[in-house]
Amino acid sequence: MHEFTTEVEELAKAVMEYSLARLKSDPPLDGPRSEADLYSELGNTITAGGLGGKKTLDIFTETLALACISTDHPRNLAFIPSAPSEYSNLFDLVVGASSLYGGSWQEGAGAVFAENQALKWLIDIAGLPNTAGGVFVQGGTMGNLSALVVARDQARKTHPDTQRWVIACSAESHSSITSAAHVMDVDVLKIETNEELRLDGAHVARAIDELHATTNNRVFAIVGTAGSTNLGIVDDLASLARCAKERNIWFHVDGAYGLAGLCAPSVRHLYKGVEDADSFIVDPHKWLFAPFDACALVYRYPHLAKETHTQHASYLETLHDDSWSPSDYAIHLTRRVRGLPFWFSLAAHGTNAYSQAVEEGIRLAKESAKRIAAHPNLELVREPELSIVAFTRKGWSPSQYQEWSDALLEKQIGFIPPSKHAGESILRFAFVNPWTSMDDVQMILDTL
Repeated sequence: MHEFTTEVEELAKAVMEYSLARLKSDPPLDGPRSEADLYSELGNTITAGGLGGKKTLDIFTETLALACISTDHPRNLAFIPSAPSEYSNLFDLVVGASSLYGGSWQEGAGAVFAENQALKWLIDIAGLPNTAGGVFVQGGTMGNLSALVVARDQARKTHPDTQRWVIACSAESHSSITSAAHVMDVDVLKIETNEELRLDGAHVARAIDELHATTNNRVFAIVGTAGSTNLGIVDDLASLARCAKERNIWFHVDGAYGLAGLCAPSVRHLYKGVEDADSFIVDPHKWLFAPFDACALVYRYPHLAKETHTQHASYLETLHDDSWSPSDYAIHLTRRVRGLPFWFSLAAHGTNAYSQAVEEGIRLAKESAKRIAAHPNLELVREPELSIVAFTRKGWSPSQYQEWSDALLEKQIGFIPPSKHAGESILRFAFVNPWTSMDDVQMILDTL
């Protein structure tokens, strides 16, 4: 299997040609196909004798890849899409071909050093101290879970008699917070937002104080959202930080999508208070132009995370020294160096280019909002704060929203599945792709 053959060399060239062709032009949106349909065309691809590299690559490029929706298409504005830079995409090939292990400094010092420099940039723009540190994990769900486990460990030290542990967050917090609570077997206290749809310290303080006064349950973490997935709203982080500090509660900021806006001067003021967080996450694979999957998890006091997450076994003791081993800072041991494509792109382009690219998403959102407001059939849900624009189509039922979305994808115009806000169907554009243009937006608006 490990012998380098002419076939492997030819296959490597074919893979590179496919990758370069994809980078040079916008791939089609494509779309899903049924399992039965795919099996009918391909049959069983795993055989005793093997298909050979060339045929297997053909199966992928000609059939399987086309049954996936392209997340980096300029008119894929669904959920929070992804738009990795050419540099990050190409360097992901290097990471995959290099057999690098990113769990320990001993085995991956050079790679971990580079990842830590990328983390340091995020730490600096967030305003945390130089002693802060963290790790790249799979995604926001794993980042939030890892941080919240550390938060609970710290709370246990001061409140050992607590009956049930509780996470305080807003109803607009990401689904991963509820998922983390389920895994941890803790409760969630969902608190109403203010009239601006932000979670603020006053609302949180009242809810927590009432819980602590009437039960033996205790909040061990307050979660603020820096850019909600549905509407792109940043919570009042400064007042949340004060509320947490006054009650000696861990303050975690879920910025998986929106915290990337820290590098955009036009919206930086929205994040006041993040500098007081005990931990935060941001996903470079969302709005920082890295490929899947990469979530940056940062701790104000990383030694607390190390106390919680370091795994112990006879075969691991050689790693337990003063070196920075990424496996010590989250719920993982084996890990790929998933932060390296982000580091490479950031180092190659420079931080100014990142600021400009994020600002472009904000500009697109504002211009799109203007066109939607002027459209006779559409109504804005609210003015965009970051790069998400939510709106409704007058007179449509929920089924009509879905029918429009299905037709849009079938015609390969765009991918815009409906969402909901306040119980009503809405459409939303999530701009994270610098290659999206207003011509792309207008093409979609013309169908409404």
